[in-house]
Amino acid sequence: MKIHKTKRNLALSLAAAAALLAACGGGFLANVGGQLTGLGSGLSVTLQNNLSDKLTLSSNQSFTFPTTLAAGASYSVTVLTQPTGQTCTVSNGSGTINTQGNSVTNVAVSCTSTVTLGGTLSGLPTSTLVTLLNQSGSTTTTLTTNGPFTLQGSWNVGASYSIVVSQQPSGHTCVVTNGSGVVSASGNTAINVSCQ
Repeated sequence: MKIHKTKRNLALSLAAAAALLAACGGGFLANVGGQLTGLGSGLSVTLQNNLSDKLTLSSNQSFTFPTTLAAGASYSVTVLTQPTGQTCTVSNGSGTINTQGNSVTNVAVSCTSTVTLGGTLSGLPTSTLVTLLNQSGSTTTTLTTNGPFTLQGSWNVGASYSIVVSQQPSGHTCVVTNGSGVVSASGNTAINVSCQ
């Protein structure tokens, strides 16, 4: 009889513990992490989760944020600091920890090298300007002086670019040559803008 009572008390204790865990969202704590690829040698990138939990990585590897999250909590992984000369983007970076408290391991951070593009402007009359448009990214660059120029922004290696004149100088016409192609690792400084 005493054994039966002990078993019954144990069963009640286990049931109470299970109910308490359920009331607390299961009591499970999950990690958030994933894989970093494409980071250049000698560079580092700083990630953050929920705008607070920070993690700096200096090599391509799997990663896990230091702070764990409870079941039902949301997560949002973003890039806080980009590596020099690269742009890193996050995929599968946001969601909610499931009710079982399973860890998240599929956040993907991919880094791509960036370069600058430019060229030479000639023939632009004094006190006038010409505006160039990158049709691929809708960014503009206004030039006021003949000579070498660099387009606004940085460019991912492998991306396409197409540079055209969006605003001509008053009373003159400028023509772009070598203004389209694919961004190489060395960039491009051969875009020519000639005005008449």
